[in-house]
Amino acid sequence: MNRGAYTLQSSRPHAESGRHYYFRPKAKGTGEELSLTAETIRRHLEGEVTIGLYAINPVTQRSKWVAIDADYAGAIEDLLKLQYSLQQDAVEAALEMSKRGGHLWIFMERPALARECRIYIYNLALKLGMRIKGIGLAEGIEIFPKHDELRSGEYGNAIRGPLGIHRGANRRYWFYGADYNPEKQMAYLNRLRKLSEEQLRSFITGKTMPPEFERKRNAPAETFVRSSEHEFRILEHVGKVRKVGRNYVAQCPSCAEAGQDRSGDNLAISINDPRKYICWAGCTKEMIRRAVGCPIPVRRSA
Repeated sequence: MNRGAYTLQSSRPHAESGRHYYFRPKAKGTGEELSLTAETIRRHLEGEVTIGLYAINPVTQRSKWVAIDADYAGAIEDLLKLQYSLQQDAVEAALEMSKRGGHLWIFMERPALARECRIYIYNLALKLGMRIKGIGLAEGIEIFPKHDELRSGEYGNAIRGPLGIHRGANRRYWFYGADYNPEKQMAYLNRLRKLSEEQLRSFITGKTMPPEFERKRNAPAETFVRSSEHEFRILEHVGKVRKVGRNYVAQCPSCAEAGQDRSGDNLAISINDPRKYICWAGCTKEMIRRAVGCPIPVRRSA
């Protein structure tokens, strides 16, 4: 898993939107965020819960896997093309079904630098002429990890864990290549050749991240000083909002920066107190504030 942080998909749909949102689970009483355990993974594989996984460990900036998500018309054909091209590099990628397309997973022998993983897949996808979501395109493949690196306390973007029940569709999506039962599926995944860091680096020799997909580095938070002249108001920095129950909902700026939140409802803002807001996809307030160009200031000691 490479990282203990995870999300859970709600078992019940939201009363207004009908969506099954993801949230970071917390311990009852203390409010402390829970860490992924073998028991939680077992419950996920048995269909009791559905977890979402974060790719990058911010301590090492490494990922144990790469996932390519495609959920548009013709997505499976694109993923098969990418899978075939990976096979030419002797990289065994596992294709998992999804509601409208699929997920293509590459598992690493050991965690590799997220940036190097991204350089490899982005260059390969562009070579194949594939559409990549986020740069003027509403539809295209999405590549996880979505960041080169994360700061301590940041999460990045989560994706539904392999073999998890899609709560909205109320069904499990299997991997092609094995019988449709969990034991056979796990045996298939265990047989896959894992990609080594040495192989990965041989594939990206002389390559860089395509400039159009180079993510801007955030300025260090320490360069910003608290000002009492203006209180931050999230509603001044988001687009169209609509009322859903006790909240306004809008597109999350951090998700939008990563090419996500197509439906524009990941961000919930309290109507009674707009200072309270949360991204259901897991973006932190720090990530949201940086995405709108208003990083959270820090107090400087005298």
